[in-house]
Amino acid sequence: MKRTPRVRARLAAVLAAAALITSACASPDDGAGGKEQKTERGRYTFGSIGEQPKGGTPVRGGTLRFADYGEARSLSPAVTFATGASGGSALAAVYDVLMRYDTAANKYEPWLAESLESSADLKTWTLKLRDGVDFSDGTPLDADAVVASIAWYQKNKGADTALLAPNLAKTEATDEHTVVFTLRSPWATFPAMLAQAPGMIVAPAAYATKTFRPIGAGPFTLGSYAPQEEMVLKANKKYWKGAPHLDALRFTWPQADRAKLEALNDGTADVTYMRSPDVVDDAVKEGHPGELTLTGLGNMITINTRSGRPGSDLRVRKAMALALDPKLDTERAYDGKGLPGQEIFPPESRLHSKTEPLGIDLEQAKKLLAEARKDGYDGKLTYMDGTDPVSRSKAVVTKAMLERVGFEVKLDMVPSIADRVAKTYVDHDFDISRGAASISESDPYHRLQSVLNSESYGNPGGYANKKMDALLVELQAADSDAETQRILDDVQTLFNEDVPLVNLGASAGFTAWGKNVHGIVPTDEYMALFGEAWISK
Repeated sequence: MKRTPRVRARLAAVLAAAALITSACASPDDGAGGKEQKTERGRYTFGSIGEQPKGGTPVRGGTLRFADYGEARSLSPAVTFATGASGGSALAAVYDVLMRYDTAANKYEPWLAESLESSADLKTWTLKLRDGVDFSDGTPLDADAVVASIAWYQKNKGADTALLAPNLAKTEATDEHTVVFTLRSPWATFPAMLAQAPGMIVAPAAYATKTFRPIGAGPFTLGSYAPQEEMVLKANKKYWKGAPHLDALRFTWPQADRAKLEALNDGTADVTYMRSPDVVDDAVKEGHPGELTLTGLGNMITINTRSGRPGSDLRVRKAMALALDPKLDTERAYDGKGLPGQEIFPPESRLHSKTEPLGIDLEQAKKLLAEARKDGYDGKLTYMDGTDPVSRSKAVVTKAMLERVGFEVKLDMVPSIADRVAKTYVDHDFDISRGAASISESDPYHRLQSVLNSESYGNPGGYANKKMDALLVELQAADSDAETQRILDDVQTLFNEDVPLVNLGASAGFTAWGKNVHGIVPTDEYMALFGEAWISK
């Protein structure tokens, strides 16, 4: 089915907003303070960290205050991209998820669902629902509701529609508690879709009228919402796992990560989510308990490879990659803290490849650029980023690193995220720009497919290689760690040869909470579940 330009623009805009929001450079003023300190690779232990005192018997009552990273301007899973950096934890509190990613065991497990089983060829997945689960309006969360919710999600162009639509052949309710998903191709990590926005099942009444209402089966319901100020969610006493211990969740969105950490330290916030490397580093050193999450391609330069752009020439792309030093970039923006590196999956990742990245070679970069100049390229580039202090710091160091090998770089500093979305993902009006793919440890296929597949709306640079597309098809079907790793090694090799983008490092996101906070359950896409959370006295 061919999509209209309007639909393509809508999907691209949703994916683009997610990429810009989850970029490590999105916090406005987090890179200014502190003494310079170079990060030692491999120093972080990812997963559950910090010392959490035993809380004893759960205490009922109270409001948990979450200084979150990004505001969920809508509680519709088809509008808000469901990640921990873009309001996804608020959505999960309202809807829950069919499947949950167990970050300690590195596997997906049933949550709202009772079970999920695949056929031997990974093309048919059978979901069994728990008995007696109701939406907060009292209607049953049955198989028909699941089928209708996923159809509604795709009709309204939720972000993962770009991945579901070409793969999902049929979704049908075979009885009251059973949903069968029939896929066009083998898909080993299909459970990830049901742990993210498509698995946040929306009650039929939520979209029965023109005005959407957030009605789900999660532990909380919407109480009040003042845009850019706060969102309060009230406990759903009829939650399927039992009434929540908390009376309410209160979400606020401090502009800077430093302010979030200060709020956690002075007790004005109970939980916070941070991504700025210098602030995360301080929070880890201070010993806060929480969940530290690693994502690949967390700080990257997107290259427009389309005809007529400098990046259409492989020599130019390689010259850029050989000139851009991740360590210098990190030192300038984050006092040397973070996880700089060129590899898709850093040494800290369970998916790290033994295939070496391209490396830094200024002389080779100059040589390649000189060859391109002989063939008519004028050496000019435009670099696009935001106007906040961190973005400006990165712009300055990027310009300097490229100009030392002979590029002439003009800066295009765009204050509005909406304008950057339009220029990068819809109009493709850029040469190079900052972004992030934020590839998870749980499902590398999801974001690699988005950023590297030739037909993906999440691939703003227009990179296209049939070999890479074929590798992504193999990755989709890979059902063992060994097979996954073999394919990722091949992806890294081709990545080095083609330079579809320039990677400057991984990202560490930290959901940290006070030592009197208990029962938070981490899940996929660095979101958190609060149905069993409580605050000790």
